[in-house]
Amino acid sequence: MTRQTAIIVGAGPGLSAALARLLAREGMQVAVAARNITKLADLIKETGARGYTCDVSRAQDVARLFEQTDADLGPPDLVVFNAGGRYRGAIETLDPDKVLEAHLVGAHGGFLVAQAAAKRMLARGSGSIFFTGATASVKSLPQSTPFAMPKFALRALAQGLARELAPKNIHVAHFIIDGGIAGTGAGRTPADGGEADKWLDPDAIAANYLSLHRQHRSAWTWEVELRPWVERF
Repeated sequence: MTRQTAIIVGAGPGLSAALARLLAREGMQVAVAARNITKLADLIKETGARGYTCDVSRAQDVARLFEQTDADLGPPDLVVFNAGGRYRGAIETLDPDKVLEAHLVGAHGGFLVAQAAAKRMLARGSGSIFFTGATASVKSLPQSTPFAMPKFALRALAQGLARELAPKNIHVAHFIIDGGIAGTGAGRTPADGGEADKWLDPDAIAANYLSLHRQHRSAWTWEVELRPWVERF
């Protein structure tokens, strides 16, 4: 049986690392891509994943990434877009160039990755394209507009592509991660009950991604919200 291939774009030490570990354990060939893959050296060694340098805001970088993974692993069965930035501030202090950079990475980068993935999946007739969103995908908070604008756009991209590509046997889904992820910031310890449950467990999030990838096409989900049971919403 041919092994499936997954590409995680915008990979980092939190959710992306949990996904890479889970997918590798499940027998998939895994590629991780980031601007700086040196930070992923331990993860690559642990999982056997292949690492690729890619700036998702640059069309030539995304094209090269998919050309390289085509040659190394074959066309992808699952592509996960995790790239984004955290630039924020009061409207009167925002740097227009940094706001533009946030949009190019978080929104335009999502388009570039989705387009490259869709072309390959349309040729084969199947595949999954998943986008990682946040609370800011549906609720823009004070001083968060540079983060929320691309997240809103990414959700629009996912919604439109889900309607366009589902009839062609390509599963497109958007994940709203409504809360902080354990292990990705100071004091964010893994969930172990009680107060620690205020952080989402990255392994639990990853399990949801895999579950959607394996959903029967008669009952596909296009969007799912994940939050700790103690999170207000």
